[in-house]
Amino acid sequence: MTIKHSLGRQIEPGTLRMERTLPAPIERVWAYLTDPDKRATWLAGGTMAHEPGEMFDLRFNHTELTGEEAPDRYAECRQPIVQKSRLVRMEAPTLLTISWDEGPAPSEVSFELTPQGNTTQLVLTHRRLASRKDMLSVAAGWHAHVDVLIDVLAGRKPQDFWTNLLAVEKDYEAHIR
Repeated sequence: MTIKHSLGRQIEPGTLRMERTLPAPIERVWAYLTDPDKRATWLAGGTMAHEPGEMFDLRFNHTELTGEEAPDRYAECRQPIVQKSRLVRMEAPTLLTISWDEGPAPSEVSFELTPQGNTTQLVLTHRRLASRKDMLSVAAGWHAHVDVLIDVLAGRKPQDFWTNLLAVEKDYEAHIR
């Protein structure tokens, strides 16, 4: 069963915000943001920095997320992709901000967590997106990754990453101007 979550929204030029309720207490969600092995189950493994300014690697292996091969237009994602990342800010267990300053599209993403009993409110804000194309790519990507995280936290088999991403891409295409 595919669960349709509300779309993220553009809150200002170059900035996307997504809000979701995650089915786990804040400490467990925090571990899935900062522990590379847990993070690999929904986003990217690699390493993790512990002090602001430190560099670390996010190792995206999209095929391993749900076993679904990337469609042809995302053929570069069939192999692992390493993203050099920098820790901007970490306030366990409520705030994590990282930047991707290297590569073709420098940007910054923040994860703000608020406990709500046995669930956690996530506010994901991705800033410094240079174009509408970047905004659409990031929006659909985060949407599909967070959907996998929700399934993992709930103990469910995650929905197919690429099938979900392609479906929400169309929704974001109509939603983001």
